[in-house]
Amino acid sequence: MKLCMVGAGYVGLVSGAGFAEMGNQVICADVDRAKVATLRAGRMPIVEPELDQLVARSVEARRLSFTDDLPSAIAASDVVFIAVGTPGHPDGSVDTSAVEAVAHTVAQSVRKETVLVLKSTVPPGTNQMVSGIVAKAAHRVHVVSNPEFLKEGDAIRDFMWPDRIVIGCAPGDEVAKDVMRRVYQPLCHERDRIIWMDPVSAELTKYAGNALLAMRISFMNEVALLCERLGADVHQVRWGIGSDHRIGAKFLYAGAGYGGSCFPKDVRALIHVGRQNGLELELVSATDRVNRRQRKVLLDKVRSSVGGDLRGKTIGIWGMAFKPRTDDVREAPAMALIEALVGEGASVMAHDPAGSDHALAKFGPRAKLARDAYEAAEGADCLVLVTEWREYHNPDFKRLKSIMRRPALVDGRNVWAGFGLREQGFVYIGVGVRGKRWHVNEFS
Repeated sequence: MKLCMVGAGYVGLVSGAGFAEMGNQVICADVDRAKVATLRAGRMPIVEPELDQLVARSVEARRLSFTDDLPSAIAASDVVFIAVGTPGHPDGSVDTSAVEAVAHTVAQSVRKETVLVLKSTVPPGTNQMVSGIVAKAAHRVHVVSNPEFLKEGDAIRDFMWPDRIVIGCAPGDEVAKDVMRRVYQPLCHERDRIIWMDPVSAELTKYAGNALLAMRISFMNEVALLCERLGADVHQVRWGIGSDHRIGAKFLYAGAGYGGSCFPKDVRALIHVGRQNGLELELVSATDRVNRRQRKVLLDKVRSSVGGDLRGKTIGIWGMAFKPRTDDVREAPAMALIEALVGEGASVMAHDPAGSDHALAKFGPRAKLARDAYEAAEGADCLVLVTEWREYHNPDFKRLKSIMRRPALVDGRNVWAGFGLREQGFVYIGVGVRGKRWHVNEFS
């Protein structure tokens, strides 16, 4: 099939390359000419494991191409996906102007009956709005809602082996259903992964799913604070409740809080949608409040590790991206922490395996990027682990102790909780953990 992916960002590029891998002819179209030029040169604008190989294979096979000519790409395609950004406003509302602009371009550019797929995360009711825009097209345009569920850092696997494929179609639109069945047929050989529903339910499913996952994280961060008051260990509590098959172990890790381009924005958007409809979503609102508070909790722990006053102190930061295996620093806990540290007079030396100088540019000369992890710790009064990249899991602690000004560690992900670091002479502060050495059979 001939597919057009409008938007060559994270979702569009991963999805476009994935569909091309399945034999489709895919055009990734983007108005950003610099991004298109980068992709044509074989360079990736984002960090995502295995994406460069996936793109290279399909480009070489001439199944995948890139363009900034949206009207021509749309006119040549049977199915058009909208995968543009939908940034959030401070009040939680979502900016859908880019989606609307693409819909108008589709209405003006289609040359045959076309299926238009909303891949971007959009508030409930967007499908109806887009359907009104494309109703003016010279040819029939079927509008479908198909939210993405890709995890940054593991997006290729999520695309190729999805838990589910949510598709919202207008009742009775068999043309759209047949086309979407064919698009996703290669992913349904083992079992039919498609869940059919109406468009509004599909749009809400994305927000509700992300809010629930974020809620689990905020819940465990609240439990971690209680553990610190009671002398309990959140790791043991997590194992205890996560072993219940009705609950499961995922997204039960206490730490620095959630970040990224999805959870914060989608949680606030769901709160906004509720208020627009006269409903205060109390649990979702609490989820957001707890996550905002958790940023301050991490800052308080750093203050405590250096005696309370951050002025003139040097703080090392390990990890700037909001999660491992990505370079995405949007709403990353580390960025909020660095901003607060610099604001209180500290100097920051940060390291991230995928980080870059632009992430620290706004903080001025008091925040710098280290060439390697140990440089970030050299001369530091405190070292903070914020993002749990693999290379930070088991460092040379003797070396750390010898190069730091003060051997103080704030473990924002509880990665080192069982290493007995206090016994080795470190000031060790985790999140809801005792920090004592674990034994192999302790929790078996």
